[in-house]
Amino acid sequence: MINFVLRRLMSAIPTVFLVITISFFLMRFAPGGPFDVERPFPPDIMANLMKTYHLDQPLWLQYLNYLANAVRGDFGPSFIYKDSTVAQLIAQALPYSIQLGGTALLIALVGGVILGTIAALRQNGIIDFALMSVSTIGITVPNFVMGPVLTLVFALMLSWLPAGGWGDGSAYYLALPITVLALPQVAVIARLTRGSMIEALHTDHIRTARAYGLPSRTVVITHALRGAMLPVVSYLAPAAAALLTGSAVVESIFTIPGVGRFFVIGALNRDYPLVMATVVLVAVFVIVFNLLVDVAYGLLDPRVRHD
Repeated sequence: MINFVLRRLMSAIPTVFLVITISFFLMRFAPGGPFDVERPFPPDIMANLMKTYHLDQPLWLQYLNYLANAVRGDFGPSFIYKDSTVAQLIAQALPYSIQLGGTALLIALVGGVILGTIAALRQNGIIDFALMSVSTIGITVPNFVMGPVLTLVFALMLSWLPAGGWGDGSAYYLALPITVLALPQVAVIARLTRGSMIEALHTDHIRTARAYGLPSRTVVITHALRGAMLPVVSYLAPAAAALLTGSAVVESIFTIPGVGRFFVIGALNRDYPLVMATVVLVAVFVIVFNLLVDVAYGLLDPRVRHD
């Protein structure tokens, strides 16, 4: 297992390198620049800005310098937030995104597995059709629609919850953004769990367990659910990375000072270092969670071995 983890970590190095390279040149080749404004700066001021941020250097030299600094954890200064480096901004915003996304992921996992299991046990019944219909709505309605609708109903019309802001980080302030983040994931996990649970319930070892007279709860929870969790575990890697690094739309709608909001602001203002650092952070999270998924596979399925 240790050798497997070490091999995966070593193979992640070229992946991160490729992500940095593609992101760097895509950002530079995109139309517009960090200092493009409606009223252009005088040539001497523009030249000083380009020199200050080393944008006057050849592109290949900028790339090599960025790569060398990124290896040391230095992602450079922000073009927008003049008094802060990108590393400081990410360190400041990441705890908000982790708390918000981690809570949404936990709710999505528990809620989705429970609902999917109930639907599988009531296959083709009213409860099954009702749950899957609601989950389809949860998948198809995007966050930028769900967020304003819930804000309109629960914040403006009913005045039960605040319309935005972090506040003291309590459930009162985070209920709406967590709900908007979790609902699509609950729907996806519920559908995955239902499909894999139906398949698991019709396998030979489950029929054997029922023939031995084991209680239905034991058969479902101990035997069927373990195998049914494999597709869910596979899906958790990209879902966890997306949620824990923060949803850009949700954080912008509810003015949460997380990584996703910084990404939106950086992209709109061509803040190259801020956007690059966010992309690298997401890539690292995806790699780490994929590694955790592979390890979890070995624990859930004895047929999977990591030599």
